Amino acid sequence: MPLEIVTLPTLTGSMNNYNFLIHDSKTGQTALVDAPEDDGIAAELKRLGWGLDVILLTHHHWDHIDGAAALSSEFDAKIIGAAQDAHRLPPLAQEVSPGESFDLFGREVQVIDVPGHTVGHVAFYMPSENALFSGDSLMALGCGRLFEGTPAQMYDTLTKLSGLPADTVIYSGHEYTADNAAFAMTIEPGNEALQNRVKAVKQARAANNPTVPSLLSEELATNPFLRSTSPEVQATVGLTGADPVAVFTEVRKRKDNF
Repeated sequence: MPLEIVTLPTLTGSMNNYNFLIHDSKTGQTALVDAPEDDGIAAELKRLGWGLDVILLTHHHWDHIDGAAALSSEFDAKIIGAAQDAHRLPPLAQEVSPGESFDLFGREVQVIDVPGHTVGHVAFYMPSENALFSGDSLMALGCGRLFEGTPAQMYDTLTKLSGLPADTVIYSGHEYTADNAAFAMTIEPGNEALQNRVKAVKQARAANNPTVPSLLSEELATNPFLRSTSPEVQATVGLTGADPVAVFTEVRKRKDNF
């Protein structure tokens, strides 16, 4: 029986964060991916009649960890995060490293190193669920701003994630898709798949519906940060035939100033 994955917008503040509940209806166990706050998440768990057993943290930024310690205390949930980031995460019950796997409710979770947005950022991939919890690495029509890592690191991260099965569902950390879509149209306006996706994003947001998660196949076809080898993308940024890392670097620079 597949796990139930609930996309949960942050219920307090204006962070536009998403966190995710992973629920095993057979055992009644529940995990949370990232914890920007505690009160709203606790209220939603109680509304659903669920406890909380595990908290997975992708990276150290406050808007992904601020509620973790309080939720861990309230629900007696163990916190799992990257060993290399343990010094700037809430106290971890289990430290994990890239390349390792661990068990979550009888399913394998693979730990993937995804530096770029931060150094020490990890993603959690569950092959049985076709699910990638990417935090602020690969995002819907975008990627995270480079606060600590280099463009080459983020390009390598995105290339690595692009190699996952095309039907992988990408559970990313923020509702930034409308802004990302507007930017993407400045980079590859002739992309028909992108044009169609932009329309769908506008419709979803007009109805106050989330645009996360997304499919990796959608990202490969429309996300400008995954399309550094596209002739139109290269031409737009004036780097036809250039190294894809250089193309990615220019696209990321333009997004930073968009």
